[in-house]
Amino acid sequence: MDEYAKANKKNWNGRVPAHLQSRFYDVVGFKRGETSLKKLEIKELGSVRNKSLLHLQCHFGQDTISWARLGAKSTGVDFSDKAIKVARDLARETGTQARFICSDIYDLPGVLKEKFDIVFASYGVFCWISDINRWMRVARSCLKPGGILYLMDDHPFASMFDKDGRLILYPYFPGKPIKSLHGGTYTDGDLSDLPATYEWSHTIGDIVNAVISNGMGIDFLHEFDFCAWKKFRTMKQGKNGFYTQGGTGNKLPLLFSLKAHCGF
Repeated sequence: MDEYAKANKKNWNGRVPAHLQSRFYDVVGFKRGETSLKKLEIKELGSVRNKSLLHLQCHFGQDTISWARLGAKSTGVDFSDKAIKVARDLARETGTQARFICSDIYDLPGVLKEKFDIVFASYGVFCWISDINRWMRVARSCLKPGGILYLMDDHPFASMFDKDGRLILYPYFPGKPIKSLHGGTYTDGDLSDLPATYEWSHTIGDIVNAVISNGMGIDFLHEFDFCAWKKFRTMKQGKNGFYTQGGTGNKLPLLFSLKAHCGF
């Protein structure tokens, strides 16, 4: 790993204990059988029953396990060894046949030789990717002919703004990694003492072109004016679990989904 990846891994290892205790992840409810998936991605991806599914950047595996509960043969990958340990424990405790592998995504082709019906990644993925084309090449290499890539993530345009969604603080177009010194995390709980992280900007065009240039055909690209977490301080959570700015007008694209297929 380079210095950026090492710093990010240290930060994500530090988040695991707090995330396990957070209301955001609600591990107690999850163990009782609740899903971590939103209805939106379940609807857009469609049935996963009896299909092999690879979840990239799976954290401690709730979505991977949730897909397995829906009938998928799930494998989750993450570079955080502490997260993967928790994921394996969680799969065992819930009696789920999900498998977990600790690996940097860029190293995955040398670790995992299988091909999958579905490659899935969601919510907080692309800001941690230094090389979008290389990441997409790995995703493509893990797909069977005719396989599906499904992505759901924060809209890169919305990621330009401050915590109130008003001032532009970050670039839309890619450049040097953005170093964050504020610590903390997106869940409840105090993690202000976490080490710095490094994040990257990628435009919607970067993502779409990376899919196309790696030999996949796009089925759809959807944009939404809501997101999966409280990105801005003024947001309110709806009954569907998503957060919106409230009111009408001046809405930003906050979330996007993309589905693509691998040619035969």
